[in-house]
Amino acid sequence: MSEGFGIESPGKHHSANRQKPARWLVLIDAGGGGQLARLFNESREQIAEFDASTEETSSLIGGLTPQRGAALGTEWDKALGGHSRADRAAAEVYELSV
Repeated sequence: MSEGFGIESPGKHHSANRQKPARWLVLIDAGGGGQLARLFNESREQIAEFDASTEETSSLIGGLTPQRGAALGTEWDKALGGHSRADRAAAEVYELSV
């Protein structure tokens, strides 16, 4: 039997490289009537994608004004290259506070 009391204290935390925070949220047509919410970091690398009709989407964009047509910019070419020009023109781009 051990002479210790209680539960052993946790070990040190590991400081692993963390993912960069989300900077942009793009709501774009998913083809088929629905919309996708795509999260990008500051260098416009996608870090998440989910259904835009979720509660999380509305909590992320609450109080923010979208930029329409912003997804047509050349800075979005690589990130949104799989979408048509019409989809990109109709997309809503939100800049998230970091």
